[in-house]
Amino acid sequence: MLINTTNRLESKNFFQHEDIIISFDLQNTGSYAGEEVAQLYLRNLVSQPLRPIKELKGFQKVMLQLGETKTITFTIDKEKLAFYNDKLERVTQPGMFSLMIGSASDDIRLQDNFGLIN
Repeated sequence: MLINTTNRLESKNFFQHEDIIISFDLQNTGSYAGEEVAQLYLRNLVSQPLRPIKELKGFQKVMLQLGETKTITFTIDKEKLAFYNDKLERVTQPGMFSLMIGSASDDIRLQDNFGLIN
C-alpha cells in the first residue's frame, strides 16, 4: 500500500477551539486486494511535562481493491490534543505539534507539523 505524500492539512496554525482536519490518499500498489490500517500519531514538541514521542490518536482500517485509491480523513479535536499535567488537570497547551501517519509506529509514511494557538 502507498500513502500519497501530498497531504491536505487545512492550515499550519490552529486555535485551540478549532478542529484540525488532515486528509491524504491511500493507494493499493500491490498485486492483490487487501486491507491497510492507517494510523495517526501526534507528538507535542514543546509541552511541559514532556510527552511521548508518538501517541496513537486515531486509526482507520481500509479495504482497497487492486489499484484503488481512497481519500482518508482524520479529525484532530481538542480532546486528542489534551493531556494530564503535573496537577492531574486535563489541559491543552499551545505550541508546535508533529503529526505522523503510517501503517505502524515504525512505518511512518507522511509527516507534517502544525502550531496550536491560544
